[in-house]
Amino acid sequence: MVEDRRLAVLRAIVEDYVSTEEPVGSKSLVERHGLGVSPATVRNDMAALEEEGYITQPHTSAGRIPTDKGYRMFVDRLTTVKPMTPAEKRAISTFLEGAVDLDDVVHRSVRLLAQLTRQVAVVQYPVLSRSTIRHIDLIALTDLRLLIVIILSTGRVEQRLLELASPLTDDQLGALRSRIGRAAIGEPIVDAVSALQALRDDPQVPEAPTTGDVASAVCEALSDHRSDERVAVGGTANLARFGDNFDTAVRPLLEALEEHVVLLKLLGEATEGGLVTVRIGHEGTVSELASTSVVATGYGPGEQALATLGIVGPTRMDYPTTMAAVRAVARYVSRVLDEG
Repeated sequence: MVEDRRLAVLRAIVEDYVSTEEPVGSKSLVERHGLGVSPATVRNDMAALEEEGYITQPHTSAGRIPTDKGYRMFVDRLTTVKPMTPAEKRAISTFLEGAVDLDDVVHRSVRLLAQLTRQVAVVQYPVLSRSTIRHIDLIALTDLRLLIVIILSTGRVEQRLLELASPLTDDQLGALRSRIGRAAIGEPIVDAVSALQALRDDPQVPEAPTTGDVASAVCEALSDHRSDERVAVGGTANLARFGDNFDTAVRPLLEALEEHVVLLKLLGEATEGGLVTVRIGHEGTVSELASTSVVATGYGPGEQALATLGIVGPTRMDYPTTMAAVRAVARYVSRVLDEG
């Protein structure tokens, strides 16, 4: 019972500090929150929370503010993530479903996340090594020119023109299309490339020279793709809201935004779709950003997480709302990719 009451006091301190940006005193807690206990009890609970490292006093005669440990307790004890309203869900769906290609999906997502959370949003482009081949088509443009179209599970479309040494009949083209498709469609990139290389090197395969040329062209298209280290960033103007915390949180974060490798490191290994991870302050992997929190999750079609998206900002943030927005946007992006 005492533990539950102290958790309620901690929750109230976090919520008030996030909304007011001012240290929180016992009197304001009693006035603003129906804690059901006397001010003296609240003061005793605050003293216990401070002794245990969940809150601290920034200077003499001030109220208390949460520590990284306090934020962690607050996040871990959230019973539910605040659901998005029907209007917010419709807005997210409409905004993302208007995207025309993968680049548009990523850039719309980063803008949307920044608007919903009022934080800096970071969206990693889908990682090639985690994607699969969704579709391969071979289209005869002329008797000796073939267009190869490859669609990945990320929604990325690759095209290659191939000059043939000799023309193919419609039946030969259909058989070749099926042969290439059986080797690659539905397979992860690495496995598809291995299967296509085996097909290319098999002298017994029908139309061996042409089959080998097509297989090589598909492998080249997949090998040429480089997206693992690309990220899109939005909402840097939101950092202006944290001027009181500029030197410790905002300045290092602004510098980090210039280094995509650092941003990828910040997002971490959130490779499971649907699971929102929260790293607070010193829990992060970049020591210079110890006043920063990261809320992230994986996204991708089905159960597969192809990349990560999330927000980065000072530790004083609205965690329930931010976690809900990150999860919702990831789900809608995943659905768009799955249907693309």
